[in-house]
Amino acid sequence: MKDRNHLFDVGISHTVNIIDKGTVDIPMLQILQPDGSAHSDADMPDMSQETAHKIFQTMHYIRVLDERMVGAQRQGRISFYLACSGEEASTVGSAAALSDNDMIMSQYREQGALAYRGYRTEQFMNQMFSNKLDPNKGRQMPIHYGDKALNFMTISSPLATQIPQAAGYAYGQKMAGSQAITICYFGEGAASEGDFHAGLNMAAVLSCPVIFFCRNNGYAISTPSSEQFCGDGIASRGLGYGIKTIRVDGNDVLAVYLATKKAREIALAENCPVLIEAMTYRLAAHSTSDDPSGYRSKEEEQKWREKDPVQRFENWMKSKGWINEEQHKQFIEQTRQEVLAQMKKAEQVDICEIDDLVNDVYDTPPWHLQEQLSQLKTHISLYPDAYPKTAGRIRHD
Repeated sequence: MKDRNHLFDVGISHTVNIIDKGTVDIPMLQILQPDGSAHSDADMPDMSQETAHKIFQTMHYIRVLDERMVGAQRQGRISFYLACSGEEASTVGSAAALSDNDMIMSQYREQGALAYRGYRTEQFMNQMFSNKLDPNKGRQMPIHYGDKALNFMTISSPLATQIPQAAGYAYGQKMAGSQAITICYFGEGAASEGDFHAGLNMAAVLSCPVIFFCRNNGYAISTPSSEQFCGDGIASRGLGYGIKTIRVDGNDVLAVYLATKKAREIALAENCPVLIEAMTYRLAAHSTSDDPSGYRSKEEEQKWREKDPVQRFENWMKSKGWINEEQHKQFIEQTRQEVLAQMKKAEQVDICEIDDLVNDVYDTPPWHLQEQLSQLKTHISLYPDAYPKTAGRIRHD
């Protein structure tokens, strides 16, 4: 381990040197141009046709899921949803480069990574409708997915809490001699939280095999990045903490896949953290509680729609002769029907028993929770119509 003396092994100056923020220029890895054609001199990842198809179908699956669930929220069938539209290349492309035994710690817009791992439509629906089949027993808000079998840590709302947790989990993987790493997703807005700095510093000092994957989509809800920080994005912060860093075009699946694959190799071989900053854009609203027309223009959105990651990858797949148009249309239609059918099924499943609020949170529920639970049961008995038995219970009438 280096001691502080290495900081003095630098060039000596006898005059004041002010280092400007523009001194270091961090390049952005790009393999596919916006039209889907590859740069002639680009490093091409070793991606099989089978992997490419799985990535492609997962990206389209997420588009369909987003469309249906935003509509379901508008109909009052679920209370909340966060769409991934525009960021599919970042989440799906990176997940494809991982091993199944790598831990994923997500922020909340990485349903593409979870779907790529094998999370089924019925599981998405049971979680969002908080019914009896929801492994979280209805205690989490919609989109707080988690699955132990798929090594996907359960999501929580507070920003950046997963960043120091990822450093700690990766440290445990190293100490156990596991041939696995942790990947931690977050947005550039979360990088303004103190947990970001604590997590990166911990990972660097303790040499933790973790990939910090920042989706820089330009906005922390309605706050543009220009009002969040003045430095050279998030990548420059990795260098400041002594962390190997890659900046990548987050709308380019091949670039994201290659960057993540390289980052994983380094993290595992050298037992060290790697920071990836994926430059992307959120085409949808931040959530179903947000109206982006209040803080960004239609012209800006259209500019980024021309860089649509799904269309971009589709064009490349077509150039390879890897897409059967008829089969693709059938896949989209079947996906739409499946999502709709599973949604209707999930909202008819009974909700969890009221005792599940506390019955396995504590070994013995404390007296004040028992008292509150008793009061709630009394209220339900007096007003039963206000508490339907099935999951499709959110109404606005």
